[in-house]
Amino acid sequence: MVTGAGRGLGRLIAAALVARGHRVLVTDVNEAAARDLILAQAGRLDVWVNNAGVLVTGPAWEQAPDVRRLMIEVNALGTVNGTVAAIEAMRGTGGHIVNIVSLAGLTPVPGEAVYAASKHAAIGFSLSTLADLRLAGIEDIDISCVCPDGIWTPMLHDKLDDPASALSFSGKLLTPEGVVDAVRKVLDRPRPVTAIPRWRGLQVRLADALPLIGLRALPLAVAQGRRVQRKMLAKNRSA
Repeated sequence: MVTGAGRGLGRLIAAALVARGHRVLVTDVNEAAARDLILAQAGRLDVWVNNAGVLVTGPAWEQAPDVRRLMIEVNALGTVNGTVAAIEAMRGTGGHIVNIVSLAGLTPVPGEAVYAASKHAAIGFSLSTLADLRLAGIEDIDISCVCPDGIWTPMLHDKLDDPASALSFSGKLLTPEGVVDAVRKVLDRPRPVTAIPRWRGLQVRLADALPLIGLRALPLAVAQGRRVQRKMLAKNRSA
């Protein structure tokens, strides 16, 4: 089961699962109905990937309430509901839930405050629920969070001229195929949190552990992201 699989990363994850021999159901909205349908068709649920996500940039105070609500509902509540639906379907048979989060779930992200809040909620929920499963003696259901840096997917295609999304371009812009490869690895070896690339994960965790230093370094990261945006924009215009 893969949510948000109509395009981009979700579509590639679904294709990768098919290549591994899974019978895959894809959806963009109704997790509960999808869970019931896959159980009716296949008899069990082995893997559920919460991939659906929404990114709208800009300071929170400049965003309309319905825009803020959309990001929280899709990115956070969607992950919550999808994870709970998967656990209900996997009880007694086991399975693996993979939540596509973001490095924004591990660190402050200027220009993407509500998005970052929704991703912090997603990872906090995932890890806490994993702990609840283990405390309840449920060892055969795993939850893995995959936290990639900026990915060159439709989510960022229209953000090259958007200063508020600069931090998404400040590291190594990932390919969807690279993230799919990371998903394959956690399916073979579940891990609570996987940051992609690893060095960026270490970087943002350090910044989060030392917030005053991290906040002071953010203007440098934003400036680097703006340079990458301008370079990519110029290349696209000359192509």
